[in-house]
Amino acid sequence: MTTTLEHRPGTAPSRHRPVLSRNSPTRRGLRTALGIVFIAIMLFPIYWMVNASLAPGGNTLNAQLLPLNPDFSGYASAISDQGQNLVTSLIVAVGAAILSLVIATPCAYALAQFPIRGSGVVLFVVLIAQMIPGIVIANALYTAYNTVGLLNTIPGLILADATAGIPFSILIIRAFMESFPKEIVEAAHIDGCGHVRAFWSIVLPVSINSLITAGIFSFLFAWSDFLMALTLTTGETIRPVTLGLYNYIGTNDTDWSSVMATAVIASVPAVALMIAAQKYIAAGATGGAVK
Repeated sequence: MTTTLEHRPGTAPSRHRPVLSRNSPTRRGLRTALGIVFIAIMLFPIYWMVNASLAPGGNTLNAQLLPLNPDFSGYASAISDQGQNLVTSLIVAVGAAILSLVIATPCAYALAQFPIRGSGVVLFVVLIAQMIPGIVIANALYTAYNTVGLLNTIPGLILADATAGIPFSILIIRAFMESFPKEIVEAAHIDGCGHVRAFWSIVLPVSINSLITAGIFSFLFAWSDFLMALTLTTGETIRPVTLGLYNYIGTNDTDWSSVMATAVIASVPAVALMIAAQKYIAAGATGGAVK
């Protein structure tokens, strides 16, 4: 904290207000306090979800601010009732992520490295595909699935959820592959590698960060999908956890601890995946920002 004093001849000294520098301890402390408050506000619903899942007797109205007497019976009920739905969601999400990468990676490589006429139009179509409302795609897929017999099937859900992951994966992977030096690929061609061998042995290992980033987001798109599951499943044999949780709320209006426990369990894979792959996501998202 600095204080500036000015004195002119023939006048009394004038005292100015203290001026806080931008990096002063007071400013840093204020920013830290505001950051803690904002983070606490954003994380409180998650904390209360966990707290309510531990409420004794399933009555969340009597839940205390701190779970001093936790009851884990809600988790037992959630695993018993929603375990199969969790497995279904896991299979669908992993399948959609793999399918998105299988289709998007060679497409992104071709758009980034090959002088393809009309590549700008292709990218524009990819962007437009992400702007189409999901309900439009879901209704169109329902008509097609009803004809070919893919309703109420895991392959049908994988294909439907991949429609959200493929355009995003193309954009992420292409942004990185554009910065990949073409001279390296040309040197591989001189050594006798074809396009497929150079793509598989040289480009893919270097692009691992962008692949992990695209795969994780494709997984999360499919894991959190509700609209496709609601539209393309009409029975109870194939039901992702999002749709299972939606129906679970209607049948457990008095046992909210089981509902909240299901929400907590469904959140664990996404949170664990994001934490484990945090450094890959940061590198993959910014890999094509600087050439």
